[in-house]
Amino acid sequence: MSDTDSDADADAATEPNTLRTPIVAVLGHVDHGKTTLLDKIRGSAVSEGEAGAITQHIGATAVPLETVSEMAGSLVDPDDFDLPGLLFIDTPGHHSFTTLRSRGGALADIAIVVVDVNDGFQPQTIEALDILKRTGTPFVVAANKIDTTPGWNPHEGEPIQRTYDKQSQNASQRLDSNLYEIIGNLSDEGFSADLYWRVQNFQKNVGVVPISAITSEGIPDLLAVLMGLSQRYMKEQMEIDVAGPGAGTVLEVKDERGFGTTLDVVLYDGTIAEDDTVVVGGMDGPIVTDVRALLQPRPNAEIRTEKRFNKVESVTAASGIKIAAPDLELAMAGAPIRVVRDRDVDDVIAEVEAELAEIEVDTEEEGVVVKADTLGSLEAMANALKEAEVPVLRAEVGDVAPRDVAIASTAREDEHKVILGFNVDVLPNAKQELDQNDVRLFDDDVIYQLIEDYEEFVEERKRAQQETVLDKIIRPCRFRILEDHVFRQSNPAVVGVEILSGTLKNNTHVAKWEGNEPKRVGQLSGIQEQGEDVSKARAGKRVSVAIDGPTVGRQIEEGDELWVQLPEKHAKILEQELSDDIPADELEALTGYLDKHRQRDPFWGK
Repeated sequence: MSDTDSDADADAATEPNTLRTPIVAVLGHVDHGKTTLLDKIRGSAVSEGEAGAITQHIGATAVPLETVSEMAGSLVDPDDFDLPGLLFIDTPGHHSFTTLRSRGGALADIAIVVVDVNDGFQPQTIEALDILKRTGTPFVVAANKIDTTPGWNPHEGEPIQRTYDKQSQNASQRLDSNLYEIIGNLSDEGFSADLYWRVQNFQKNVGVVPISAITSEGIPDLLAVLMGLSQRYMKEQMEIDVAGPGAGTVLEVKDERGFGTTLDVVLYDGTIAEDDTVVVGGMDGPIVTDVRALLQPRPNAEIRTEKRFNKVESVTAASGIKIAAPDLELAMAGAPIRVVRDRDVDDVIAEVEAELAEIEVDTEEEGVVVKADTLGSLEAMANALKEAEVPVLRAEVGDVAPRDVAIASTAREDEHKVILGFNVDVLPNAKQELDQNDVRLFDDDVIYQLIEDYEEFVEERKRAQQETVLDKIIRPCRFRILEDHVFRQSNPAVVGVEILSGTLKNNTHVAKWEGNEPKRVGQLSGIQEQGEDVSKARAGKRVSVAIDGPTVGRQIEEGDELWVQLPEKHAKILEQELSDDIPADELEALTGYLDKHRQRDPFWGK
């Protein structure tokens, strides 16, 4: 830590309510330019000749107010702001980190949703918006890649309206059309939105900022909007007690050579120092441990060198920091971390437990096993599964392990012998177990895609089961013996019939209603259509049939209406479980058959 840093900290520590840096999350669909945008902000800040001004934190980049102002030019006057700058969270693989929580809400104070202006909304865009909606996090939309608009004439680093005014009518019309499509998409998702310079009230409307992460056009506007929103609407949230005990959220749990298991943490309140006792959420409950080292990345250090980190004595919110401490193996990504300092350790444990309890997933006796990369994404998964009415047997943070397979394999229903994995790996020894135990794994890094795949699997199984049941079940049919179509009177009787509704199958019993009683007259032993033997015939067909048992002129007559005789159990299954899966005419035959029976016995087939 440089002297200037410690001086600043000393000054800050004398004011109990210093304003911290707002935490900005960058979200959006893969390939829409999240990383390029962050790299550009980082790179520009460094190339402004202020190499020391921008500090690379663990999983975050701090851009101080002066640097923001230099990049935004006339759009940001540092004298208008009390906030120290912006902290961008940019942990790779954490597109789901809007679901990372701080006390009572999302870890990010504000979010940028990056959308490719040509590509529009994609699954991850919609998912990001769903999470922002649920957590109530304010956001702006960065409509990226304006420089790819056909005919666009780029003006490096210019504010959007300045570069826009210099474009040909053709290029600006094409861009307008894409921007209005994005505004329309936002409206479809329930957000009122407009181009940011037209928005009067950012609490009611979402601002859309056209940018290019490649040419930096519009980036001054994006930074100005983020600063303005944070200053205007979130100043109170940014007030922290710098000297107070630190509070943060775990971004990632990882092994580092020379340090063992470490935590990448975003600190959003107070201070954390070497030797502090901390409480962190773990898989088996809160873990109490002492900070051995606080590590920050070396500026522009070659990533593969041994000494990738600088040790620091203490860190103040908001910042990203790596914490080395004993006993962190069971710590969870997304869990709260609290510094104990001069408080009773049991009180702090209770605080962490209370926050973990907020994220507890309701589980059932029977259901699927869910694994997710962070507590926040586990919560988002649980919410989405609840909406989809999918029961959950167990939900945990972490990679898919043999124990998960063993639990999933005990499910009574095959459709619950399933593990849904969000953004997690499968441990090598669990791969074999999956095959051996007949457990299905669904994994994806888009929550609703994961649930859609699972629902499709359940539907397919249901269809296959119903088809099997339908094959075994006797189907309803009403048919009529045609006049002048008696080809043989008995042994068996062979007559021409017209199928009025339903499906006529071979080897079924045939009944004739006499009053309220169905009387069995024989069994179907053959069906011929145009001289060819067939196993079944559908409504509307005329076929000749052989019926073992009756004699034409005695038990059956020309013009008689006959029915396939349904066992009561089959009639019940057809009516209660399969009525959506049989054709309308077959349902009509079933209803007619049940009506006749129920005139005699109202509870028949119920």
